[in-house]
Amino acid sequence: MTRILVPANTFKDRGGWKLDSQFLIENGTIPLLAHGIGIPVADAATDFEVPAAGKWHLWVRTRDWTKRWSRKGSAGLFSILVDDRKIETVFGNETLEWNWQDGGVLDLKEGRHTLRLHDLTGFDGRCDAVCFTSDDVRPEQDPYVGYPGTEAPSDAGSFDFVVAGGGISGMCAAIAAARLGCKVALIQDRQVLGGNNSSEIRVALGGRCNIGDYPSLGYLMNEIGPVNKGNARHEEIYEDQKKTDAILAEKNISMFLGYTVTGVEKESDDRISAVIAVKAEDRSKIRIKGKLFSDSTGDSWLGYFAGADMTYGREAKSDYDEEDGQEVADKMTMGASIMWYCEDTGVPSTFPEIEWALPVSEKNVQVVHRGQWYWETGMRQDMCWEGERIRDYGMYVAYSNFAYLKQSPLHSEAYRNCALQWMAFVVGKRESRRLLGDLVLREQDVLDFIRYDDGAVATSWNVDQHFPDPENEAMFPNESYLARAVLKRVDHYPVPYRCFYSRNIPNLFMTGRNISVTHMALGTVRVMRTLGMVGEVVGMAASVCRNHDALPRDVYQSYLEELKVLMRKGVGRTDIPYTQIYTLIENDPGWREDN
Repeated sequence: MTRILVPANTFKDRGGWKLDSQFLIENGTIPLLAHGIGIPVADAATDFEVPAAGKWHLWVRTRDWTKRWSRKGSAGLFSILVDDRKIETVFGNETLEWNWQDGGVLDLKEGRHTLRLHDLTGFDGRCDAVCFTSDDVRPEQDPYVGYPGTEAPSDAGSFDFVVAGGGISGMCAAIAAARLGCKVALIQDRQVLGGNNSSEIRVALGGRCNIGDYPSLGYLMNEIGPVNKGNARHEEIYEDQKKTDAILAEKNISMFLGYTVTGVEKESDDRISAVIAVKAEDRSKIRIKGKLFSDSTGDSWLGYFAGADMTYGREAKSDYDEEDGQEVADKMTMGASIMWYCEDTGVPSTFPEIEWALPVSEKNVQVVHRGQWYWETGMRQDMCWEGERIRDYGMYVAYSNFAYLKQSPLHSEAYRNCALQWMAFVVGKRESRRLLGDLVLREQDVLDFIRYDDGAVATSWNVDQHFPDPENEAMFPNESYLARAVLKRVDHYPVPYRCFYSRNIPNLFMTGRNISVTHMALGTVRVMRTLGMVGEVVGMAASVCRNHDALPRDVYQSYLEELKVLMRKGVGRTDIPYTQIYTLIENDPGWREDN
């Protein structure tokens, strides 16, 4: 059998389709996504070579993303055009999971041909690959085995410090280490930096910086943090270019945008020696060598590949003697949010009637103009291995709610001029895996203000735990999409340095929401300004390791005073306007709306 594989991520012209690489590790896909929020997007186009004239069987790797929840119909429909000839089959309406959909047989001449993806709905149709076969045998489930460019990684250099993850904490770790003399590699799986605070997700920065025992920590956050506040606001609010410019200004940082870390290489003593990363545009692989590494991926993928000790979900009371621990440990986490907003445009607008929608009624409709933090899905799913399902459900309920507002006799007049302006397709997560360090921070450490000699970053956010909203949960059992928050007040508690490195992988740091804390303690440390300061301290510790040819644990055991000197000084600039004074949990009025 002869096979012609055309991966969607290699299309020469993506048109209005989005490259969606965020679930590469989960399911092996890097699809194009027709994210038009109800308006069909422009065609994606490329060409391909046919080696011999004859009959060729067409296959399209796709999925029906609403099939899990919809009563009828499918959201993400699209068609295929070969040499501007429309194929009769409609794609995206067959199987729930990723699979090959049969497109029939075509007569093709030898030579170059054109291929187009034509979106029919604007509701997130997706295509991972198109394949032509010389017989009618369905292609293998993983079409990329042996695909050119995927076999062996090329050498991308050797560094003092390799940071996997370009969110706020990873950026701060990279900049701090670079300013203190380390040669740094920063790897980010998206084309933009900032993680949850990027324009792809649009979560406001929370918490305080420049507080506690080391008030110089946080001026670095002031350099990269947006001036304005808000969740689900206009793109410019999140200042993506400001973040990129901050990294580009550091001569000691090499930036690898659009690369997903998919594996590690290790030395005999369990140290990581290199990471392997895949480029979204062509699936080519690179090897990045290093002496020290930071898992700033959020989902702890680097630690996972390295075999680091980790935990997931809610601990039992018996594990850490926490007052609010569970009687029996479980796998529930805080959920993920898909932000969106609509605006009054001043002129009437329509929105498609969607037969596949969630059953929205006056009992459960949310009469709002933006999806906020409390639009939260996936608490009972696996954040690492069911991320696409969690993201899709967030979009599904947002589309369904907005369609009801536009078409219900009770709300259609108020929403007559409202148009859906933006919806995230990159999922914003709060919690998943946490790596275990030499110390695991507990709820009572924070609430009782138990001080440790390596206390470092001061946390200021309340112990903020999210749970399924009871009313919403009653209407949608195990598929709730709204959350409620339960808060316990916290003073400016110093989180210990021993929470920032792995207890069993000697050269692995961690920053971000995957540091060494219990589920309860995560409720206070997880906001981005706090985690940005964690990154700053980790970057400082990496420089101490470099100066002494030491490991993260050695900093605590032998060089803690040196780290404290750096924390007192900080690495951020103090000669620029200070803007990081918004979105603090103490500002209770409007908190549900703005945070």
